[in-house]
Amino acid sequence: MRTFGLSEFLFILDAARWTVALSMIAFAGGAIGGLIIALSKTSDNRALQLLSGGFIQIFQGTPLLLQLFLVFFGAPVLGMNINPWIAAGVALILNTSAFLGEIWRGCIQAVPSGQWEAAQALSLPYVARMKYVILPQAFKIALAPTVGYMVQVIKGTSLAAIIGFAEVTRSGQIINNATFQPLIVFSVVAGIYFVLCWPLSLLAARIERKQAVALAR
Repeated sequence: MRTFGLSEFLFILDAARWTVALSMIAFAGGAIGGLIIALSKTSDNRALQLLSGGFIQIFQGTPLLLQLFLVFFGAPVLGMNINPWIAAGVALILNTSAFLGEIWRGCIQAVPSGQWEAAQALSLPYVARMKYVILPQAFKIALAPTVGYMVQVIKGTSLAAIIGFAEVTRSGQIINNATFQPLIVFSVVAGIYFVLCWPLSLLAARIERKQAVALAR
């Protein structure tokens, strides 16, 4: 039996880069998907509203772990070979798209109605209306909750350990199986997640304070 030491710590720490990489992939893909969903949900097209609403309900109403299982174990049933990297990325992108889509939908609808009416009075087409009037204002509203949600994305990557993706949690499991020192091992794992998430939490809180001050003026 091994004793937890510097090499074991570095092994877990090294896996943090994969946690960060997976988080960035999930957020980048989720941002694209989320914007499409938010715009669809706020459009005048009834079919797009129903499709985007159904997507949100499915991915917000089912556990992320189940979504990982469906992608990882379901793809081979459909004849597609898939590795943990791709499975984790796809599942997290879909899940993130649903949550960011709903967050941004609320932010778009939070833009004062006078701005919508002014854009319509100028006879701006939908794309120009969103690009030049609505989305720039919605972006300011969405900044704090979006940064805050990034914390959830990072923590959500820990579930990828279940399908064998070698991020921080999975590396901790490997080291724990070799050392049988779960308190030390998973304290280190928790510490790494804290270091990754805490700055984002502080940033989100700072943005919220600035927005509150700006609104109070």
